[in-house]
Amino acid sequence: MAGQPLVTLAERLAAACRERGLTVATAESCTGGLIADAITDVAGASRYFLGGVVAYADRVKTDQLGVPPELLASHGAVSAQVARAMAAGVRERFRADLAVAVSGIAGPGGGSEAKPVGLTYIALADRDGVDVRRFLWSGDRAANKLASATAALELLLERIGA
Repeated sequence: MAGQPLVTLAERLAAACRERGLTVATAESCTGGLIADAITDVAGASRYFLGGVVAYADRVKTDQLGVPPELLASHGAVSAQVARAMAAGVRERFRADLAVAVSGIAGPGGGSEAKPVGLTYIALADRDGVDVRRFLWSGDRAANKLASATAALELLLERIGA
C-alpha cells in the first residue's frame, strides 16, 4: 500500500481527472508499480485509471511499450529518450489522455559516474506531445522510489492544472 503523501496526491489526481473526463496510464521501471499502487489505493480509480506496465527489463520496454531497441542501445534505459518513448508507448497502447513514465536508478547499486544512483527521468505524454524531466535523488532505494512516484503524480497534476 502506498504511503499517505502518495495517496493524497492520488486523491487529488482522481478528482481532477473525473472533473475533466481524463484518463491516465503508467509505465514504470524503477518505481516498480508504486505509482499505480497509489492511484488504485483511491476508491473509484477505475473511472480514470486505465492501467500500467511495470517495464523493468529492457525487453519489456521494447515488446510492451514499443521503445526502439536502438534508443536503449545508444542512450541506455535510464535516459530522457527512453522515458519519452515509454510515456508515448503506454499512452498509445492504452489510448489514454495522459501517460506518465519513470526510468531511473533507485540504488544502492547500478550507478556510474555518468549515471549516478538516484538519477531518474520522468516523462509525461498527452495530445500535445511528450515532456521529460530529470531528477537526481539522494536517498536510499525506498526514498528514491517514493520521490520518483511523488514527482510523477505531481507532474500529472501540474499538466492538468490541478
